[in-house]
Amino acid sequence: MTTPAESFKKLVEIVDTLMGDNGCPWDRVQTRETLKPYMIEEAYEVLEALDSNDPLKIQDELGDLLYQILFHAKISELNREFGIRDVIDHLAEKMVRRHPHVFKEGELHTPDQVVHQWEEIKKTEKANSHRTSVLGGVPGHLPGLARAQKLQKKAAKHGFDWDRVESVFEKLDEEIAEFKEAVLSGKDADIAAELGDILFVLVNIAKFKKVDAEEALRQTNNKFVKRFQHIEGKVAQAGKSLKETPLEEMERYWQEAKSL
Repeated sequence: MTTPAESFKKLVEIVDTLMGDNGCPWDRVQTRETLKPYMIEEAYEVLEALDSNDPLKIQDELGDLLYQILFHAKISELNREFGIRDVIDHLAEKMVRRHPHVFKEGELHTPDQVVHQWEEIKKTEKANSHRTSVLGGVPGHLPGLARAQKLQKKAAKHGFDWDRVESVFEKLDEEIAEFKEAVLSGKDADIAAELGDILFVLVNIAKFKKVDAEEALRQTNNKFVKRFQHIEGKVAQAGKSLKETPLEEMERYWQEAKSL
C-alpha cells in the first residue's frame, strides 16, 4: 500500500506529464483566467457531494478540486513564480504559526478561544501587508450573501455594528418599507438597490445569530428543488403538464411534499 506522500508524488508527476512538451493539447494552453470557472464549479460540486453524505462521491469531488490546485501550481511553476512544494511549505508554516497552542506554548480549551487567537495572529500578519482597508481581505468573487456576511463581520470587529439584534429588525422594517414604496411607485431604478439593502440587513441578522447566510439559502434552494420535483412527479402521474395544472392543485402537492 502506498503512502500519502507516494500517492501525491505520482499525481504531481501526472500533472507534469500533461503539462509537458508532449502532454495534453488542452491542458497545455490553459491559463489562470480560463481555469477560473472550473475552480468555482469543482468547489460547488464538493459542496453538493457533502450534502449527499456519499463517501465515494465526496472522495471523487475532492480529487477534482485537488487537481485544480495542482493545475494552478504547475502554471505558476512554468511562469517561474512558485510550485506546488512552495504552496505546501507556505501552508504548513502558516498552520503551525496560527496554532501556537498546539505546536508551541499556550493552552486553549474552547473553539471560541481558538478563533479569537487565530484572528489576532492574522491581524499581526496583515500589519505587515500593504492593505489600506480592513475590508481589503474579503474576496470580490465570493457569492453575494457570503461576501456580505464577511464584510459585515470585518466591520463589526472594528466597532461598526448594532449593539442589539432588535435594532437590526428596526432597520429591516425601514428597508422593507422603502422597497415597497419603490415597487408600488414604479421607481424601477430604485427597486434593485432597495432589494439589495433588505438582503444586506437580513445577512446582518444571520451574523447576529451565527447563521451562515449563503449556506442557509443553498439549503433552501435544495429544499425547493426537492419539493418542486415532487409536484412534477404528481402532475406526471395525472397525465398532465405543469401548465395544464391549476395553481391550487400544485399548492396541494407542495403542502404534501412539505409533510414528507
